[in-house]
Formats: sequence, C-alpha cells, structure tokens
Amino acid sequence: MLKTLRNALKIKDIRTKLLYTFMALIVVRIGSQLPIPGVNTEYFAQFFATQSSLGFFDALTGGSFTTMSIFALGITPYITSSIIMQLLTIAIPKLEEIQKDGEDGRKKIAEYTRYVTVALAVIEGLAMAIGFGNQGLLTEGITFFSVAVTVTTLTAGSAFLMWLGENITEKGVGNGISIILLINIVSRIPQDMLGLYNQFIGNTTILKAVIAAIVIIAVIVGMVLFIIIIQNGQRKIPVQYAKKVQGRKMVGGQSSSIPLKVNTAGVIPVIFASSIMQFPIVIANFIGTGEGDGIGSKILKVLNQGEWCDFSSFSEFKYTLGLVFYIVLIIFFAYFYTSVTFNPIEVANNMKKQGGFIPGIRPGRPTTDYLTKVLNNIIFIGAAGLTIVAVVPIFFSGAFGANVSFSGTSLIIIVGVVLETMKQIESQMLVRHYKGFLND
Repeated sequence: MLKTLRNALKIKDIRTKLLYTFMALIVVRIGSQLPIPGVNTEYFAQFFATQSSLGFFDALTGGSFTTMSIFALGITPYITSSIIMQLLTIAIPKLEEIQKDGEDGRKKIAEYTRYVTVALAVIEGLAMAIGFGNQGLLTEGITFFSVAVTVTTLTAGSAFLMWLGENITEKGVGNGISIILLINIVSRIPQDMLGLYNQFIGNTTILKAVIAAIVIIAVIVGMVLFIIIIQNGQRKIPVQYAKKVQGRKMVGGQSSSIPLKVNTAGVIPVIFASSIMQFPIVIANFIGTGEGDGIGSKILKVLNQGEWCDFSSFSEFKYTLGLVFYIVLIIFFAYFYTSVTFNPIEVANNMKKQGGFIPGIRPGRPTTDYLTKVLNNIIFIGAAGLTIVAVVPIFFSGAFGANVSFSGTSLIIIVGVVLETMKQIESQMLVRHYKGFLND
C-alpha cells in the first residue's frame, strides 16, 4: 500500500488529485468544528453522554453530531437518498428505464438523488430542531427564527458535503462520499484509543496492561483481516460462449466468468438493521419519553445496543434478546438487498441472448435456478461474516465496558473504502503506464 502511494506521488496528475482530496478533507474537518448559531452545544454534549445508542451516527459525522456543528447531519441524508433511489428504480419501471438510458439517464437519477437528499435533510433538521429544542437545545427556545436558522444551516451543511463529495469523485481520488465517511470515522479513532488506554492499560499492573494491550490489538487486527477476506472473497461462475458465424468469420467460443462477491450487499444490511433498531430510540429521545421502568422503557432497552451482553445480572442480560432480533435483521436485509440489486433471471436471459451458458447447466430456467441456489449460499456466508463483525464490538462493549464510537460497521467502511481507493489509484497508474509506453 505504501509503495503504491509513493509511486502515485511521482505522477503529477495523480499527485494533484491526491492534494485536492486532502484539501477537501481539511475543509470537512474544519466545518465539523463550526457550531450552529443559536445552539446550546454544552447541553447537547451532556445529553449525548447518556445516549450510547447514538454513537454510530456520531462516528459517521466525525463528532459533528455531538458538537452540533454545521455538518451535524453529515453525509447520511445523501446515503439514505441513494439507497431510496436505488430501491425505487427497481420498484418503478419508469425510473428503471431512465437508469438504463446511458449517461443521460444516470445524470437524471443523480439529479433526483440530490433533490431527495435536500428534502431528507430538511425533514431531519426540522425534527432535530423541534425535538431537541423542546429540551433546551436552542438558546432562544423554539421560535420561527431559531428553528429556521437551525434547519437552514443543517440542510446547507449536508448539501455542501454532498457537493464536495461529488467533486472529490470527479477531481480527486476515490469515491468522494465514501472518502468523507472514512475521514469522519477515522477522526474519532485516536479519542477511542485513548479511552481504551485509560480504561484498560493505564493505572493498572504491568501484567494486566500487557494482556489488555495484546487482546485489544489482536481483536482489532483480527477483525480487519477478517473484513478484508470478506470484502475480497468471491465465487466465480464459469461461462462458455458458443461459436457462431458472423459473415465469413467464426466468432465466439471464448470463456468468461460471473464474479459473485461473498459480501454482495456490502455494509447496507448492518446499516439498515441498526437504523431500524435505533429509530424508536431516537423518536423517544425527541419527545422526551422512554425513562422509568415501564414496558416502553424496557422495549427501548431491548433495542439499545448499549444494553446488550451485560453479564452482571440476569435482569440486565435479558435485554440481550435484542441482539437476536438484530442478527435476524442483518440476514434478512442481506438477502433482500441482494435480490434487489442482482436478478438471476435477467442474468440468465442476457447469457442466453449472447449465446453463453454455464458448463453442465442448460440455458434458461435451469441457469436461473442454479444462479439462485449459488447466490443464496453465498449470501448466507456473507451475512454470517457481517454478523460476526457487527457483534464482536457489541460483545466487548457489553461484557467488558469497552465503549468506542467505531463499531464493526465503521471498520467495514474503513477497510472497504481504503481497498477500493487503492485499487482506483493502481488502475490510474496502470493507465498512465500504458499511455507512456504507447507514446514511447
């Protein structure tokens, strides 16, 4: 990886793109420190300290959510909008036609995605301004002016991050939205590492400190390696194309393959599952309910990841029931999202039209059934891997009190973005290498 970076810096064009990306990320981190006008940041920091369920969202915003900066919503409205549009293109035939209409269609879908992003940012900003405003977030109370300023600032901040992300993709290196997510998550890691050090290594005996350090390093390194295996794992299905006559020539007969990734849905199942589990908790925080020993409070504790895997007593451990529901949701969304993004029937039909077939499998319906069977097996393996990555930090947090803002989801994002960005840099270097070779 370091060798690739050193070689990339020798190429002026790539060096310029890396510099542009670096400067854009500095702007992101500066904006994360600028508070929204008229907001009581001290109140929100104290409120957040008691809400471990919002830690993942704060990690995605790079701490902006805790400080209620202008980037408090982060890039999440754009991510949500992209997922919504991706699902709608499958559900609505008109949008599917637009998406298949080449470059113009993709630009049109991107334009719709921006509109939905702004709409979501307005809705989320309004909910935060009114919900938290009732509890002391706004220094002047809930007035039209204070709410308007807060909503406008949050929406503008989210829209600016969307614009900056698209510009990084166009003028910088890697996927801009993913790069912004990466820097936000990474910015919280030093603070988390310091917290782990103070909690398990500092102020203890040398033997306990060494054991704790070894365990922490082993868990983190092990998870990163495991994620790399999941991200790079794939099943290649061989495809053979029959020979046919075109004019006076015999064409075809070549072999190819369909690569099916083990983690076909990426990090989406974990994000969906976490969002569904946290949504009732966020709503309860907005309206100021959920406290006490009532049935509503107990349900919220079952949904709260911060209450899981607490072995101190049965009365606390029973809330780990929510972890079972969480795992079921991850597996469900892994199958659901893959079924939306990969259509075995369409793949089988395209192969048949192009004269392709899977060796030993007849074209048409048998090919569809075979692809579906293989895909289902792969999805289960990927979902099981995602579950392990998502559950390990939750287990250590509940059992040992190792509270950190980054979770298994955050590690998947970090590893995935770094691998993808390095591959893009290598591909750009390869293109310039061949171009130089041809020019010589």
